[in-house]
Amino acid sequence: MPEPVERYEPEGVDYGWVMQVTFVTTILVGAPVVAVLAFASGVSLPTWASRVSFAVRVGAIVWFVTAVAVYLYARMHQAD
Repeated sequence: MPEPVERYEPEGVDYGWVMQVTFVTTILVGAPVVAVLAFASGVSLPTWASRVSFAVRVGAIVWFVTAVAVYLYARMHQAD
């Protein structure tokens, strides 16, 4: 008979959940945001290096905003 799986009940914010949700949400929301901004901003992106640089700069902002929002969501709902 296999050993029962133990459950983990974190005190406070579950940072593993925050990291996972931030990662998935940033990809699902961030990729379209970067693409739309690349076309709509009017910035010239003639080389791959400039495209990558633009994507990293915009993606970092999207990631940071997403991480803060997910953390605040987790913190507000930790009592539930």
